[in-house]
Amino acid sequence: MASSSAMKKVACAVILCIVMTAPYATAAMTCGQVSGNLGPCITYLKGAPGPSALCCAGIKRLNGMAQTPPDRKTACGCLKSAAAAISGLNYGLASGLPGKCGVSIPYPISPSTDCSKVN
Repeated sequence: MASSSAMKKVACAVILCIVMTAPYATAAMTCGQVSGNLGPCITYLKGAPGPSALCCAGIKRLNGMAQTPPDRKTACGCLKSAAAAISGLNYGLASGLPGKCGVSIPYPISPSTDCSKVN
């Protein structure tokens, strides 16, 4: 049978490993996640008569994911990149989209937004 001292050392090592790796367990937000959540919104942003339920669900999910300043900066940059790649996008509709879905974000959705200043 293993000694009590050895068991305590193993338990301490396991706890230390858990504590040290916990901050890395959740991945940072990616542009793929941003695009995936906002994909259903493209038809509205090109002039369809209102955001779909899938679009608003994506907006809400994305807002819930972007809880830290680095995640919000990433989301902002991804939004700008995606918007620049889509022709025919109505930026007026884009800026009002979060509000139409009942979400408040701490920066305007605009090609002129400086994402480095997003907190």
